[in-house]
Amino acid sequence: MEILSLSFFVGIIGNVISVLVFLSPIGTFERIIKHKSTEDFQSLPYICTLLNSSLWTYYGITKPGGLLVATVNGFGIFVEAVYVGLFLIYAPKKMKLKTGVLVGILNVGFVAAAIVVTQLALESETQIGAIGLMCSGLNIIMYGSPLAAMKTVVTTKSVEYMPFFLSFFLFLNGGIWAFYASLMHDYFLGVPNGIGCLLGTAQLLLYAIYKNAKPSNNTSLQGLMEQGWQKEPLISQC
Repeated sequence: MEILSLSFFVGIIGNVISVLVFLSPIGTFERIIKHKSTEDFQSLPYICTLLNSSLWTYYGITKPGGLLVATVNGFGIFVEAVYVGLFLIYAPKKMKLKTGVLVGILNVGFVAAAIVVTQLALESETQIGAIGLMCSGLNIIMYGSPLAAMKTVVTTKSVEYMPFFLSFFLFLNGGIWAFYASLMHDYFLGVPNGIGCLLGTAQLLLYAIYKNAKPSNNTSLQGLMEQGWQKEPLISQC
């Protein structure tokens, strides 16, 4: 009973942190609405996060005791759908077409196929395992997405475009969900979030090392750094 109570408390904390991470791009989208343009921002990170949130919601609904996983990612579906919708409204014609196609393939087609196949072709325990494996694989890929930007920070010796609070909340998010997963003995949830916590730690160490360093004057690297951090994919929060 004590472990169950502790896991619920930890899960609530994880939900709060995850909500903050989901909401962290609000400034970017306020800028998009104000300028009525998506400028050079890319829709793919938000499409992928929407996919990840959808799969984790399905996992939480399917797995006994997965309510906290389902609720926070259900919120993530709503938020990411709004972000993607703003791309469909304000992006240039070419980007709108690309966004629409990717939404159709990943957020509609892939999710629908995953639900149909796991519901019809697999038994209960195997079904949960298959969904968890998909979620874990996608989460690991998404947690690894900032690695290129981290390399750029090392190259330029500047953290000007590395958002400290996003890195900090991703570190907290990975850590708290990894702890929750250990209490619930959920390896599908624990492995990707453990990796996320380690990568978040690496980002914070980079920030500590380079926050007072003299930036490189290489303009091409500066441009690459802007692209790396301003377009850094969010990690779906679970």
